[in-house]
Amino acid sequence: MIECSVCHSKLVSPTTKTVSRAYDRHRSKISSKHHALNVILVVGDCILVGLQPILVYMSKVDGNFNFSPISVNFLTEVAKVLFAIVMLLFQARRQKVGEKPLLSVSALVQAARNNVLLAVPALLYAINNYLKFIMQLYFNPATVKMLSNMKVLVIALLLKIIMRRRFSLIQWEALALLLIGITINQLRSSPEGTTAMGLVATGAYLYTLIFVTVPSFASVYNEYALKSQYDTSIYLQNLFLYGYGAIFNFLAILGTALVKGPGSFDILQGHSKATMLLIFNNAAQGILSSFFFKYADTILKKYSSTVATIFTGIASAALFGHTLTINFILGISIVFISMHQFFSPLSKVRDEPKNGTLELEPIEVHNNHRLMDSSFINMAAGANEEASHRVGLDEREALLPT
Repeated sequence: MIECSVCHSKLVSPTTKTVSRAYDRHRSKISSKHHALNVILVVGDCILVGLQPILVYMSKVDGNFNFSPISVNFLTEVAKVLFAIVMLLFQARRQKVGEKPLLSVSALVQAARNNVLLAVPALLYAINNYLKFIMQLYFNPATVKMLSNMKVLVIALLLKIIMRRRFSLIQWEALALLLIGITINQLRSSPEGTTAMGLVATGAYLYTLIFVTVPSFASVYNEYALKSQYDTSIYLQNLFLYGYGAIFNFLAILGTALVKGPGSFDILQGHSKATMLLIFNNAAQGILSSFFFKYADTILKKYSSTVATIFTGIASAALFGHTLTINFILGISIVFISMHQFFSPLSKVRDEPKNGTLELEPIEVHNNHRLMDSSFINMAAGANEEASHRVGLDEREALLPT
């Protein structure tokens, strides 16, 4: 009788079949944890993303903001930095004897060097967070949410270029359906009459273009930076990411003070209860996004944000009297069809046999292939990384950092 060093199963006869079954049971437990994490991330993201444009709309007074949007972004980054510090202290207290100190000077310096790439998405997020407020001046909350869903197509292209992610033809068609659903919803959202061809509409379309491309690149690059240093604590990575973001937003506040005068340096000027709720929501949304990028996938994050559209539309109609048109209903329906098609098992990428021939595998080879499984749940692309029966990152460590 032997004991597996990974799943600790007692194997009387260590044949290929018994080892395969024991490992399959172990991997099913790991997979169930990943699925549970994905469900928690999607549900939380739907709530937070759905509330964000509503809170921004509630923060407006007579169609304008009495506060500086940059101050909201700065306070949001400060809140996320404080959260990362608290979680790091909690994680450091739970370290076992003999482990390398998490908060030692050498560890912090080394982690800062390894995660310097996080400064790039931090700068892009600072720009995007300001654009979110500008978009509210042109469109209602439901429309802003639908426009943000266009990022999925841009993100897919960037994932293919930057991270060499592969998508099947069915998945590209699903993304096309998503774009069609957004277009149907937007058919009558532009201003009518002569204003639609004026500077206001031109500015709206320009902001929309930037609003879609900048955060898309930021999300893909953020996922790349977080996963490239997978062994680093996510809270330590968040400390650097949010620290960079706080610095960039503070520099923007200083620049605004130099242009408009010292009076604009008051970061609490014009804030209300709605803006405080907005800051809390934005901070929670940013923290949740980091878990998406490191432990899940960018496209899953954007599709979950798409689900929040229906919540935003209904809530904005109930609170602010916005009309739910037939275009909105049809657009949402197509979006959900797109989502189902994209994540369907039939849409996943499959490796084709070389030279177009179909090769039959012997039984022993088939059994050996059962010992290979995905090292990370990739719901967006369906790409699996083969791993033999050995200890992996997801088996040595807990699913969520402690």
